Amino acid sequence: MRWTCQRGCGAGGAKTYPSAAAARRYATAFDREDRADLGRRAPLVGLLPVRLARAVRHRGQGG
Repeated sequence: MRWTCQRGCGAGGAKTYPSAAAARRYATAFDREDRADLGRRAPLVGLLPVRLARAVRHRGQGG
């Protein structure tokens, strides 16, 4: 599998996996957008307002 940075920063590389299925599994994990997890995995102090907003939203949805 080979990869490059979509933002054009020049980062990239290559790695060999034992099978095409294993390479596909890792590629899918790396290609995931992390925005959906923002607030759940945010640093405790730096993004405290994001965590609080997420908690209030979550509580308002009955969860």
